[in-house]
Amino acid sequence: MAGPSVPETMAAVLLTGHGGLDKLEYRDDVPTPRLAPGEVLIRVLAAGINNTDINTRTGWYSKSVTSGTGDAGGIAVADDADGGWSGAALRFPRIQGADCCGRIVAVGEGVEPSRVGERVLVATMQGAASGAPDFDTWTFGSERDGAFAQYTTAPAAETFKVESDWSDVELASIPCAYSTAENMLNRAAVASGERVLITGASGGVGSAAVQLARRRGARVIAVAGAAKADQVRALGASRVVPRGEDITAALGRDGLDAVVDLVGGPSWPQLLDLLRRGGRYVTAGAIAGPMVELDLRTLYLKDLSLFGSTWQDAAVLPALISYIEGGEIHPVVAKTYPLAEIRHAQEEFLAKKFVGKLVLVPPPA
Repeated sequence: MAGPSVPETMAAVLLTGHGGLDKLEYRDDVPTPRLAPGEVLIRVLAAGINNTDINTRTGWYSKSVTSGTGDAGGIAVADDADGGWSGAALRFPRIQGADCCGRIVAVGEGVEPSRVGERVLVATMQGAASGAPDFDTWTFGSERDGAFAQYTTAPAAETFKVESDWSDVELASIPCAYSTAENMLNRAAVASGERVLITGASGGVGSAAVQLARRRGARVIAVAGAAKADQVRALGASRVVPRGEDITAALGRDGLDAVVDLVGGPSWPQLLDLLRRGGRYVTAGAIAGPMVELDLRTLYLKDLSLFGSTWQDAAVLPALISYIEGGEIHPVVAKTYPLAEIRHAQEEFLAKKFVGKLVLVPPPA
């Protein structure tokens, strides 16, 4: 239950259905969430914006959609029946926001009262820490309400204390993008000394993957817009191939150990050509489109391994927090916006003229 210092209502952004920016409704009279056993109540300090927020709003996850991501007005062919990332219908209204940095202000039954006051990050992909079977997962801000609000609740097991001099905004740039990137590198077993290609390297997940792969000692080759090349190199890429350039001509065939792909789309077959025999490919996105052409001869004659990456081991976010606290990674925040300006922030997000993350800040509670 909410304590005496927690208001009965709060400011929040409600997603009222699949569609355009008009489906995002900022209100200041939304009931503050109630605690269930095993949960914590969090005062949200900052919340990052991610592709999954846009994809969920527009209905891009529907199998009826074959185009790339990024339609600000919604996708006309999207089917509400499978518009959620899990293939099921989403329940509306929904408070989105997969990235949460906040402070615990109350705890539910079964949670140590000493946790009140902790500054925390919330796992984006949930289930593993809560004891669900492998690959049984749900998303913060999708299957349950997320961080686009002054307050949110989360399972205590999925909420992790962080001790760092980073700002709230900087910490809020981490959970979704960096856990996605770290999970991809884990799934593809990227190791020190390997040559790794990262597509979409200027975005939230891509820029995180550059840092995290370099942290492992891998040699990183990135694909990004030419205007962003210097910033991507500063994150740890040894080479940046300009987006739109013939990547096979630039890098040659059969020379990469792994490809970390967030783009997909028409040029996808080239990525497998770049891999050495026994190479690994991993994906967690399809910005340029989900429909690709696969020559099975390339797959089996080169003994390639292809990995999808969504479900995350419970150790992923705690590992990232250890990197933060150990000074091994640094945040890449391009700009912040008040929560009330979420529509403008998502327009800026879709314009893709920045490197790293955009972060929303709710009004003080």
